[in-house]
Amino acid sequence: MKHIKVADLMTDEVVSVAPDTAFKDVAKLLAQYDISGVPVLDDEDHVVGVVSQTDLLAGTGPHPDPVGGGAPVKLPAAGDIMSAPAVTVRAEETAADAARLMTRRGIERLPVVDVEDRLVGIVTRRDLLRMFLRPDAEIRRRVGDVLRDVAGVSADEVEVHVVDGIVTLDGRVRHQSQLPVLLGLVERLDGVVAVASRVTARSDDTASTHAGPSRHAMPW
Repeated sequence: MKHIKVADLMTDEVVSVAPDTAFKDVAKLLAQYDISGVPVLDDEDHVVGVVSQTDLLAGTGPHPDPVGGGAPVKLPAAGDIMSAPAVTVRAEETAADAARLMTRRGIERLPVVDVEDRLVGIVTRRDLLRMFLRPDAEIRRRVGDVLRDVAGVSADEVEVHVVDGIVTLDGRVRHQSQLPVLLGLVERLDGVVAVASRVTARSDDTASTHAGPSRHAMPW
């Protein structure tokens, strides 16, 4: 079963800065590219932190007025205000895992790194939303493929209908034990918003499955 990977959705042309990039230059980049944050890279392209708009605002404290006799205060560089360690994601991880990580950490974008933790791209919440915008026809085809290839259920047994990402399954399969398997397989498919199953079974094999071991259990 193929899941959408972070690599399928990420942008590989990433705006980044170095730890010594000046405060004003970071602010200019965010405004120029209309982005909410940039990864901070060391000399070997490892992600050492992230500077967000929130970090920039936190780094703008009051400064002495040169006119009043105080010496000008040098604004901090990216390395001084960045959030570290950076929250990153691997390119081979699923888009669903990346979405859960973003939600859990309350962030809008994730630097994408390779196995050596070097930057290879960036993925945003907007990018991840694309996995829920798959055409209904494509979702229906993928559901049919999974039911046939993984669960061994033919189109004659279960009909698949998809409207706005909501999948409806209708039909009858051979065994009761197949029902939760079908539901689980379809729910995990990328692009599926919800599943309504009206599939029934010709026979209930769950009772015999549970009763089998107890027949041989001896209390003495």
